[in-house]
Amino acid sequence: MTPSKDLKKHLRKEALARRDALDEFWRVEIALEMAETARDQIAVEPGQIVSGFWPMRSEVDVRPLMFALREKGARLCLPAILDKTTIVFRELVRGAPMVEMGFGTVGPHEEAEVLDPSMMLIPLAAFDARGHRIGYGAGYYDRAIARLADKGLTPRLIGIAFDCQEVAQVPDENHDVIIPEILTESGLRRFTPEL
Repeated sequence: MTPSKDLKKHLRKEALARRDALDEFWRVEIALEMAETARDQIAVEPGQIVSGFWPMRSEVDVRPLMFALREKGARLCLPAILDKTTIVFRELVRGAPMVEMGFGTVGPHEEAEVLDPSMMLIPLAAFDARGHRIGYGAGYYDRAIARLADKGLTPRLIGIAFDCQEVAQVPDENHDVIIPEILTESGLRRFTPEL
């Protein structure tokens, strides 16, 4: 492993330990508060495609937030893992079958329509004040965002985390996608891109 990868692994482990230590009932309350923040501060056009994610382990439960965006007219989708390197975003339709996706998460059945989101709610393990993120190490989101860019699409990226997941600085790597906005219990934070 490179020094950068070692440091990322260490920062990920520490941030996830802090997140895991949060009271589970507090996390539920915060998820509801974050949904209210999203309803008030995140504009959605009717029919706009928004990707969320099914929470795993101690992640922020974004289901209330996704519901709030659906109430504003969003068309929702969730990531579906196709193989060890690829996710696509399948439409989340009320009452449609859900299937296990691995990693303790679920997603829409393979018959669901594959969509290209114009807004992505992105899970993360850690982030810094520049909008750099550490994911879970598999690179699914970095590759999915790159594929959208190859199609000429630039979705609005909003990381979802708790404040305790912030670290002093995430090591930079060329393939990393910078997240210009992060929603935590403190509100929606916007980061100025570095020049």
